[in-house]
Amino acid sequence: MTMNEQQLQILKLIDQSGHNLGTRLSASLGISRQAASAKLKKLVTLGYIEPEGVSRTRLYRLKTLNEAIASYPIPGPSEDIVWREICAPVIADLPQNVRDIWHYGITEMVNNAIDHSGAASMRVGIIRTALYTTAWVADDGVGIFKKIQKALNLYDPRESIIELAKGKFTTDPANHTGEGIFFSSKMFDVYDIRSGHLHFMHDAGQLDILTERDNEGQGTLVTMRIDNDGRRVMKEVFDQFSSPDEYTFDRTIVPVRMAIHEGEKLVSRSQAKRITMRFEKFRHVILDFAGVSEIGQAFADEIFRVFQAAHPNIIMLPENMTDAVKDMVSRATSRK
Repeated sequence: MTMNEQQLQILKLIDQSGHNLGTRLSASLGISRQAASAKLKKLVTLGYIEPEGVSRTRLYRLKTLNEAIASYPIPGPSEDIVWREICAPVIADLPQNVRDIWHYGITEMVNNAIDHSGAASMRVGIIRTALYTTAWVADDGVGIFKKIQKALNLYDPRESIIELAKGKFTTDPANHTGEGIFFSSKMFDVYDIRSGHLHFMHDAGQLDILTERDNEGQGTLVTMRIDNDGRRVMKEVFDQFSSPDEYTFDRTIVPVRMAIHEGEKLVSRSQAKRITMRFEKFRHVILDFAGVSEIGQAFADEIFRVFQAAHPNIIMLPENMTDAVKDMVSRATSRK
C-alpha cells in the first residue's frame, strides 16, 4: 500500500476526528473546500476511509482494510500457531521492522495468557487500517495486577504497575525472564492493559497513565498498536536497555509517578522502599520524575543515600526533576 505525504496527512487528521473535515482540511492544507472534498472522495475510492451520514452531518473514519479474530481454549494452540493463523497474514506486506515487532509482541502476550493467566480461554484479534494496526489479547483469568499483587505480597494491585514498568518480573522465573511486557511496552506506539478496576495506558512520547475503572473487568486485556510505516527497530529497543557489548537486560526506567496513590505525596521511607524493590536486578536505574512536583526528605534519603550506600554498584540516575525534587535529591546525596 502506497500513498503520498498529503494523503497521509489527511488520514491523520481523520484519525484525530472525522467531523467537519472540509473546513479542517481547507485550513490545514491551504486549499479550497471543493479541493478538500475531492481529496476525501479520492481516499474513499482508494478504500482508505469510509463516510458516515449525509451532507452537513457526514463524518469520515479510517476503514478497516483487514482483520482477524479468533477464540482459543487454554490449554490449546501455542503462541506460534496463533501468530501464524491470526496475525501474520494481516500484516504480511508491512516493513520487516514492523513485522518483527508484531511477531514479538503477539507471541509474548499470547504466551503470557497461556502460561500465567490461569484462564480457561483467550481471544485474539487484529485490525489493520491505512495508518496503523491494532491487536489485542484477552483472557478470562485471575487478572495480571492481582496476580502480581499476590506474588509480591503488595498492599494494593496498583503497586503492580511499577513492578511491570521496571521489568524482569515473572511469577514463573524457572521458565520465563519477565521481559515480554517491559519490551513490548517500549516497542509499540500504544500499549494498554486493562485488568480488574485498573487501566494502564502507555502512549509513546506521553506520560504513562493509570486510571481506575467503574466496573471491574474479568481477566486481562492487552491492546497494542503501531503505525504501519513505523521506524522503530526491535534491536535498538533491546540495546537501549543493555550495556554496550553485552546482551543482558541490565537497564531500566522507573516512572516514579506511578507510585503515587490519589491524594498522596511521595514522602515516606516505606514508599521509597517500594520504589527500590528489585533494583538489585539492574546495573543502571533511571528514576523518571516526570509528573512528580515534589518529594519528601525521608523518601529522597531512603533512595539516594540509604539504598545507594547499600548497593554501590547500582548506578541510579534521576531525570525530569522539578527544582523542588532536585533540592531534595541534592540534600540526600550530599550526606553520603
